[in-house]
Amino acid sequence: MKIEANQLTMIYPSGKKALQNISVRMESPNLIGILGPNGAGKTTLMKLLIAGLIPTKGDILLDGKALLPQENRLKSQLGYLPQSFGLYDELSVWQFLDYMAALKGLKGKKAIDDALAVANLAEHRKVRIGALSGGLRQRVGIAQALLGNPQLLILDEPTVGLDPEERVKFRNIFSEMARDKLLLLSTHIVEDVQSICNRVLIVHDGHILFDGEPAELIARTEGHVGVYVSQIGDPTPEGCQVVSKVNTARGIQCRVVAECLPGFAKAAEPTLEDAYLHRIGKGADAL
Repeated sequence: MKIEANQLTMIYPSGKKALQNISVRMESPNLIGILGPNGAGKTTLMKLLIAGLIPTKGDILLDGKALLPQENRLKSQLGYLPQSFGLYDELSVWQFLDYMAALKGLKGKKAIDDALAVANLAEHRKVRIGALSGGLRQRVGIAQALLGNPQLLILDEPTVGLDPEERVKFRNIFSEMARDKLLLLSTHIVEDVQSICNRVLIVHDGHILFDGEPAELIARTEGHVGVYVSQIGDPTPEGCQVVSKVNTARGIQCRVVAECLPGFAKAAEPTLEDAYLHRIGKGADAL
């Protein structure tokens, strides 16, 4: 499966420019992480890719042909988890998945049993959704996206509400599934992207600031990450963004990202989170 977005612009009726002339190509197998702050345009991009919105300008191709005339084909191969996912609280987990399977045209119980097993929900199959915790409800959302073994998975914040052990479990599931699928993972959890994604898109203010391998982004941040020890009340050096602060016996160890590090900071090996913050900090200058 291959998806191409060419010169996409999306302007909402309010006048807000959610996306501005972006182009991106994605094909399976691939696990692509989409990072960006709130309001950057990530969700708008995903809604365009599933034909949930029509772009103001530009076009989207599915395997070389216009997307909209192939909407039914797309939906038959799509698993989608939106950030705000409505669940029917009065239904049991099984009943809800059975309903979603019917909407996808899936027959028989195997697809539901498989999704329950992958999402670790088998023991909760008879529980009403309204009685589930936030983490379990999120797992139900993931399970419905996995129904029918779709070739395209688009997941918006799929690990929100999951405990650390569950997050690791689902990261491994997503990584395994992406061996023969196209999987797009939009998240605020940079660790999820660093752990499993072989490609990362950084979206900011309607633009794509970076598109490539995480290692490439990290390499570009060499020399822009430093650590130093400060005391309570010391100001943050001009031009520096504090990534973390840790109390130590000598004072507060600060980790900062900056275009030009202060002379007293010791250079540190960057992480993907450092690289992401550095790229976002540059904004339009990163284009």
